[in-house]
Amino acid sequence: MVTVAFWLFSGVAILSALLCITRRSPVASALWLVATFFSIAGLFVLLDAHFLAAVQVLVYAGAIMVLFLFVIMLLNLGRPGPGDMKGATGRVIALVAGLLLVGELLVLRTAVPPSQLRRTASAVTELLATQGPVKALAVPLFQGYLVPFEVASLMLLAAIVGAVVLAKRRV
Repeated sequence: MVTVAFWLFSGVAILSALLCITRRSPVASALWLVATFFSIAGLFVLLDAHFLAAVQVLVYAGAIMVLFLFVIMLLNLGRPGPGDMKGATGRVIALVAGLLLVGELLVLRTAVPPSQLRRTASAVTELLATQGPVKALAVPLFQGYLVPFEVASLMLLAAIVGAVVLAKRRV
């Protein structure tokens, strides 16, 4: 079940990242980036990194994307024009994307991470007592989960660069 969830989240993350960089509308690109962030948060949950998943949703998908959308709106980059998807094709793609997101949520709800990744409550309490809460969080973050965390940071950097390029006035 975990393998199915992994492939589902990975596929949606890749698809929504591609849609993010290929949309003409900056608002649509930002919303596809939010979908990418949610899929990556699902991957963090599968890795049993619930804190990173929560940070991914709260910080990246929440605060920073709201900031991006405010900047896009203030710069008037979302000026009216032809939409990205029109007619029945757009509705079908939206329906499929919505069903994929619902499917991800259902799979995530039933997915159980491997037992070797889980720690018992007594092991967590012992870790907190010996290392303290900061080290107990920092060691897995900067050792086992460093690559996924940095990939999310690079995606954010790419989105910022894209927002700057879009905001640049043509002379």
